[in-house]
Formats: sequence, structure tokens, C-alpha cells
Amino acid sequence: AQLAIDTASVIIFVTDVKSGVTATDAEIAAMLQKSGKPVVLCVNKCDGIGGPPADIYEFYNLGIGDPIAVSSFHGHGTGDLLDEVIAHIPAEEFAEDEDDVINVAVIGKPNAGKSSLINCIAGEERSIVSDIAGTTRDAIDTAIEREGVKYNFIDTAGLRRKSRVEDKIEKYSVLRAQMAVERADVCVIMIDGTEGFTEQDSKVAGLALEQGKACIIAVNKWDAVDKDGKTMDSARKKLMKDFSFMSFAPLIFISAKTGQRIDRLFELIKYVNEQNTMRISTGMLNDILADATARVQPPTDKGKRLKIYYMTQASTKPPTFVCFCNKAELFHFSYQRYLENQIRSTFGLEGTPVRFVIRERGEK
Repeated sequence: AQLAIDTASVIIFVTDVKSGVTATDAEIAAMLQKSGKPVVLCVNKCDGIGGPPADIYEFYNLGIGDPIAVSSFHGHGTGDLLDEVIAHIPAEEFAEDEDDVINVAVIGKPNAGKSSLINCIAGEERSIVSDIAGTTRDAIDTAIEREGVKYNFIDTAGLRRKSRVEDKIEKYSVLRAQMAVERADVCVIMIDGTEGFTEQDSKVAGLALEQGKACIIAVNKWDAVDKDGKTMDSARKKLMKDFSFMSFAPLIFISAKTGQRIDRLFELIKYVNEQNTMRISTGMLNDILADATARVQPPTDKGKRLKIYYMTQASTKPPTFVCFCNKAELFHFSYQRYLENQIRSTFGLEGTPVRFVIRERGEK
């Protein structure tokens, strides 16, 4: 809470009209006054209709300004509360351009070391670290600037199998983690190096793959693994086999505890984000297409051959290519994979999934 106070622009102090001013409220008010930050006093549970209840005037005793009557249950007074909050935020804070920030979600199963990584990167105890799995409940954002590049790291709750999730809070934690993946540009998939690959790791990776995010597989706790000269090579080969469904994702062996290869992780995040937003001109794509179809003939079915007229890139994040052909059902998945490999061999597109949309000529 103290860390949140230090990094906040404005603080909303929530009190309860039904309990009145308690000793704890007075303690918190004193702590907030010392912080020197603007404080908005919110008196919650004012659920009755009409004007604010008479009990609200007691909160003037806290000495931190006018109390604002709010009913979070019915939504009354929230507009006034937000107006008061915005009045305290300097205009230049709104002017910041968010487009140049790389959003990075750190995902993985419980106890893989996600919070330790955030703390190591931030250089402070930003998230609570514990051997007890499930310590992180909510997605926590940490803004970092490194070598002129802005990053927003999102620490998420560990993702367990649905059958193991009994706690109601954990159900919401999992939902928040999934939402964090949605708003991320890059997903760092954390694996416990002492445990190795598990089925849950493939499900976590599948979540990022479905959303079309740039991905990096980070094997953590590498300092705790017994090593000889061939340990990393054999671990790399095994993991590449385990993650064969996302062979495009680069692999890195790190230690959040010692800070091993953290600099290299930043380089990879920047690189895969560039690959995820890459745009390829239609002319270049069609040169590759002509070369690829000349090398390997498109498939046939019952004497009818697939003809691909042209290809164009429709969007980025992930790179999505639209292929116009004579018959969509002839465009077999294996031929799509072949074209994808041809594009990757020319342009790289490392760390990002690639999508294909197949259209028949004349179809809108």
C-alpha cells in the first residue's frame, strides 16, 4: 500500500458511512497527509435516495477535505468522484502518448517466478514473492524505460488447470490474467527450469498463440539447475520438441534471482515486437508467391488444380495475409504451412504467429 501511495498521482481514500470514522480511518488519514499527495475522500455505502446522509459530516473530522457521498452498489456519486480525481491530475499526464509503449504480459503456471522477474527488472519489490503458489492475485502493471524504449510489464496470476481452481478469488485472477494477455503486445511465457515442461505450460502458451501475440519462452531458475557442458543444448532441443506448435518463438534461459540474461530478454522483447508489427509490401509478397508456386506446384483434387492469383498483407499484430484463389477448399493446410515457411525464410517474422485468410475470387 505504501508503494502504491508513493507512485500515485491521486489517492482515493474509501471510508464506510455505516461504520463512521474509526481509529483506523484516522491513522490512514494521518499517513496520507504526510505523503503530500492529493487525496479525494470517498464515503461509500450512501445507498439511500435523496441528499447525502447526515452521518457524512462526521468525516470532516479527518481533515482531508470535502467528503464525497458514493454508493458503489448503485453507482450514485461516482461521476462526482471521478471529476474530483481528474481535477487533481496535471494536464501533462494525459498528454503522454501510449502508442510507443510495448506492453509485456508475463504469463505462466503458479510459482514459475513471474513476480521475481518483475522485481528484478524494476529493481524494487513491486510484487510479493513467496514459495506459496498463487500469491499474485491481480494483474500488476510496472512501467519501465530502458535505453529510450518504454515498456509496461504486466505481472499476472499463475494459470492452473480449471479442475484445480476452487477458490473464487483465483477464478477472477485467471480471468484477469487472460485479459492481460489480450492487452499485451508481447507475452513472456515463463517455465520453471527445475521442473521442465508440463502440460499446463502448453495450455498457457496456447492462450497467447490464440490471441496472435508475439511470444518468448523464458526458462527461469536456470541458476538452480545442475549443469554440465551439454545441459543447455539438450534442454533447448527438448523444449523445441515440446513447443513444436509454436516453433517460431525464441527460447531464452534466465534467472530472475541473479539477473542472468535479463539484458538479452529486453533485446528479444523489442525484436519480437518489431516482427509482430512488420508490414510487407504486396509486390514483395507476390514475388515470393511466384517463386514458391514454381518450386512446389499447388495441390490438385479430381483433376482441378489450385490457382493462387495474388497475396496481400491485411493487418499486423499478428501479420495476416489474404490469399485470393480459384477454390478455397483446394488450399490445403500443408500448402499454407509451406507458404508460411517461405515468407518466414525471407522476412524472419521470428517470435510472431502468422495468419492466413483464404478468399475465392469474386468473394467480398
